[in-house]
Amino acid sequence: MVSKPRLVTAEELLDMPHDGYHYELVRGELRKMAPAGYRHGKSAGNINGVLFVHVTANNLGTVPTAETGFLLASDPDLVRVPDVAFVRREREEAVGIMDGFFPGPPDLAIEVISPYDRYSEVEEKVSDWLAAGTLMVVVVDPRRRTASVRLPGQAPVTLTEHDTLDGGDVVPGWSMPVADIFA
Repeated sequence: MVSKPRLVTAEELLDMPHDGYHYELVRGELRKMAPAGYRHGKSAGNINGVLFVHVTANNLGTVPTAETGFLLASDPDLVRVPDVAFVRREREEAVGIMDGFFPGPPDLAIEVISPYDRYSEVEEKVSDWLAAGTLMVVVVDPRRRTASVRLPGQAPVTLTEHDTLDGGDVVPGWSMPVADIFA
């Protein structure tokens, strides 16, 4: 007889002792996340910096750090952690500042593919973000030097280094050359 693993809750995840790793909670099952490599971190940092400056200057909301978890579903719990995120000011104000995971998805989630990431796992995360209500997901691929923009109900749009990534209606006025992500 095969036993099912015990499902973990978001609250239990928050209370776990720190063991040097970060985790996501995928339908109640813990998934260990390896530390990001330098190229991954640099690309995510380049995006985060430009996004943070724009969002702050225009009082649009918050750009939390990459360790921030978002509770996308409960029973079983689904907690995802994007590499870069944005939450609109009015959504943050409605929820307030809390110590736990943000209840709901970010408005923008950006995933930077690492050399050890499986494309199927990245696609699973994209599907989770969009199903939970994220308005825009961007998948950055440093190896291919592309950024794929995903909007609910629309085909992905892949941008190259010759294009400009912009926030559309999700992050009004924000843009950056795709080449700058990899600079």
